[in-house]
Amino acid sequence: MLRTIAISNEKGGVAKTTTTLSLGAALVELGNRVLLIDLDAQANLTLALGLEPGETDKTSSNIMLDNVPILEVCKKTDIEKLDVIPSSSRIEISEQFLPVRTNYTTILQRAIRNATNLHYDYIILDCPPALGAITKNALAAAELLLIPTQAEYFSAYALRNMMTLIRNIREADNPSLAYRILVTMMDRRNRTHRNIHEQLRATFGEGVFNTVIEMDTKLRESPIAGLPITHYKPGARGSTQYRVLAQELMEYAKETENRQAA
Repeated sequence: MLRTIAISNEKGGVAKTTTTLSLGAALVELGNRVLLIDLDAQANLTLALGLEPGETDKTSSNIMLDNVPILEVCKKTDIEKLDVIPSSSRIEISEQFLPVRTNYTTILQRAIRNATNLHYDYIILDCPPALGAITKNALAAAELLLIPTQAEYFSAYALRNMMTLIRNIREADNPSLAYRILVTMMDRRNRTHRNIHEQLRATFGEGVFNTVIEMDTKLRESPIAGLPITHYKPGARGSTQYRVLAQELMEYAKETENRQAA
């Protein structure tokens, strides 16, 4: 069963792209076929996989603006079973032009549903640090919203707007949208980090992943090498934690499917 996950937070610098790349690679290690879709004009995911945004003939903007089928935009990466749809600065104009279209928030949802022969187990959407037309499309298309959040005040505060957007998307386009919060860039020696992490768990309960991603300099280095952390430094702490996250996510997906089938 195809599962679509949006990775989003209005706050920048919370490891959205790092999580998209590292989680995708960890899922591949566990035997899945994964498609990553870069929806951010900064194209950091595209760059992290060794592609130059300006050199690809078709990008995610072609799906959003020109109705180009998904399979025409997919690119293979150097990692077997891990494909990517790159981005470029052109996708920025989507924020201007999409809202004048009818049913504009479900363009990506329809593109995924209409695609035949999508032989992927997971599609992971890397969203921009904003809650505009692109992010609304991603949430309308996703079964699960994964929200990376630093254990810091401003990052946690930004969750208010995310929760409002989730409610709006559920009412308008995607009533079954679920969410899970992932605490990233955690420093267990920092009392503030520990306190905010505890507050998040007390507030959101099972809405917070058990897995925590701690600070790891190798996570910053791996995009420069054009590789996810699991391939750049397989034994690094970040590699281990994203593998644990992938396992937790797969268990969650299986439990969700079992509940739906019951």
